[in-house]
Amino acid sequence: MKHQYSLFSKLFIVVILSGLLITLKASAQVNQAESYGLISRVIPKAASRFKVEEIAAVNGKDVFEIQSVKNKIVLRGNNGVAIASALYHYLTVYCHCQVTWNGTNLNLPLQLPAVKIKIRKYTPYQYRYYLNYCTYNYSMSWWDWKRWEKEIDWMALHGIDMPLALTGQEYTWYEVYKSLGFTDGDLKNFFCGPAYFSWFWMGNLDGWGGPLPVSWMTSHRDLQQKILQRERALGMKPVLQSFTGHVPASFSTRFPKSKLKKTNWNNGFGDTFILDTEDPMFEQIGRKFLEVQTRLYGTDHLYSADTFNENEPPTDDPAYLSALSSRVYQAMSKADPKAVWVMQGWLFYSDRKFWKTPQIKALLESVPNDHMIMLDLATEIEPVWKRTEAYYGKPWIWNMLHNFGGNIGLFGRIEEVAKGPALALKDSASGKLEGIGLTMEGIEQNPVLYELMTSNTWQSAPINVDNWLQSYILNRYGNVNAHTLNAWQVLKKTVYNGKDIRDASESIITGRPTFDSAAVWTRTKLNYARPDLMPAWDEMVKAIPTCSKSDGFRYDLVDITRQILANYERPLQIKWAKAYQDKNTADFNKYTEQYIAIISDMDTLLATRKDFLLGPWLADARNCGTTAAEKALYERNARNLITLWGDEKSPLHEYSCRQWSGLLNDFYKVRWQKFFALAKASLKEDKPLDTDAFDKSISAWEWQWVNTQKQFPLVAKGNSVQVVEQLYKKYHDQINADL
Repeated sequence: MKHQYSLFSKLFIVVILSGLLITLKASAQVNQAESYGLISRVIPKAASRFKVEEIAAVNGKDVFEIQSVKNKIVLRGNNGVAIASALYHYLTVYCHCQVTWNGTNLNLPLQLPAVKIKIRKYTPYQYRYYLNYCTYNYSMSWWDWKRWEKEIDWMALHGIDMPLALTGQEYTWYEVYKSLGFTDGDLKNFFCGPAYFSWFWMGNLDGWGGPLPVSWMTSHRDLQQKILQRERALGMKPVLQSFTGHVPASFSTRFPKSKLKKTNWNNGFGDTFILDTEDPMFEQIGRKFLEVQTRLYGTDHLYSADTFNENEPPTDDPAYLSALSSRVYQAMSKADPKAVWVMQGWLFYSDRKFWKTPQIKALLESVPNDHMIMLDLATEIEPVWKRTEAYYGKPWIWNMLHNFGGNIGLFGRIEEVAKGPALALKDSASGKLEGIGLTMEGIEQNPVLYELMTSNTWQSAPINVDNWLQSYILNRYGNVNAHTLNAWQVLKKTVYNGKDIRDASESIITGRPTFDSAAVWTRTKLNYARPDLMPAWDEMVKAIPTCSKSDGFRYDLVDITRQILANYERPLQIKWAKAYQDKNTADFNKYTEQYIAIISDMDTLLATRKDFLLGPWLADARNCGTTAAEKALYERNARNLITLWGDEKSPLHEYSCRQWSGLLNDFYKVRWQKFFALAKASLKEDKPLDTDAFDKSISAWEWQWVNTQKQFPLVAKGNSVQVVEQLYKKYHDQINADL
């Protein structure tokens, strides 16, 4: 009997301990396998020298530690993002490395530096948000899992824990509307092409760039599941979408008694249809939408919903706006009682004439404070929180928008990004500031701004830009010298001073040809005087002997050279425009030849870096297709977005212009050559150039280019340093003399 009791006791203890072990595993926040996987991907040869351990969060916020223990670098954190942040802190501070989209330095010392005194870092921010609807098209349209895996690693290293996750969203819509009885024929003109999902998701357009193959929907459903699994395994809480009323045009046929509102984005696209929140089907579809989405993708209870993206409501009556907002939230909460509405605050910036205090208050106050998070979408440009009493009690996030359209140009508000978040955090008027974020329309440019913004994550004090830049240069170039320090001081005071203009200026090169630079979207105004940037070029060229082995340095060298040449085209344009006005054929020929030569030289320069190639953008689009027809459709989408944006008469042409090798020679240069040929003929015949006729003919040629299929190089060609040295010798004195 005693033996039986003892055996029972041991069995009972084993069961209890097993249960405890299961409980502990369930409550663990660090997925060890995923953290080690990230380390192995980032630094494969040194991964075995790191150890991962879990520690508790501090007041619900992330924390990490770094310490050397028995010849291992121990990375501790409360989740995978904290562990990855610990790794990046070690790599940047102790090993002087850097991981960016445009140049990476992972030259680890043979003997890893020891961390003799334990490092412990806390974040004051509950949320570190990432992405904009537009990023999904201006940069991410054609990404596969390999590219997404790389980006998720970058996100974790940089402390991102709240990414917008919209890949595969169209499949959710597809299932919902199919369950309501819609046929593929009903939906054919509803789903847009893959390069335009951002504006489809926000209810701005239907069908454009389509029809969308079902094969795309299913493949990107599967891709989204992989993305979400990895993000969640690292401790991120992705933001999915919620229903805001956008329905197919065929909805009125299927449900003739439904209450629909027709709206138009006014950018050259047809009407879209919004189901009124008062219609009983709004809540029904909203609930079904989240149920289907949760089945497909799970949920972290964070939902993005933007009801009036660049579209005004039918009335400014606060009572109407309050009731509408309440019903949108109710549609979420009926399906998910834990639902938190994540709203982009862009409408309060872009349409401030409509959104005054009564309207903003009405829209926000009808949702419980703990069930809404506001994204101050462009805080570094205009802090909307300051004119909304910090969003009237809602938790909100300080964001850097920085880039529009994925345009290529050196630009940024470096001082504001360095100081703004911390100053807002300490401001007694900032209310429930609970996060920081990156909300750019396009990525893979100006890496310094993104390294700087994410440096705010683990500190609550303003960043000293000069000290920070010195570390940035060391990590990026592998050494610090007087020339690179001087170059970055010039860059800080010119391209990165953030004055006068909203975002990066564009070169007249990428504008539709004109005499007066008044082409739509071609904003040639700079936030500095052109001669003031020249010393940065001088200093970077002088730094070549000591820095040319650095990938980041070579990227910056090319980018600064590109900016110098792009800037110079505007003074040249003024010269040939004047020569044309004066009917001076000799000068007109001279300056237009120089103008074309610079475009050719820029194309040669940019061909030396994969970052600036057109080829991969088009090839990646085609690779998404499973048939010849799909490949052609996706290439047309890819070409269209970065040129005309819409159809032949699109008012958005050049909004997403890119200074890319291949695009310069094959698109922009050809347009200018056609323009100059007509201008020369008009001089010879002594007749004015019919600019209206030219615009009509060139838009037809542009549309033809959009619908062409052609391969461009996928790999870089030439030596960046040698090409820069040649261009410096060719243009430096000429530019200095002319500016």
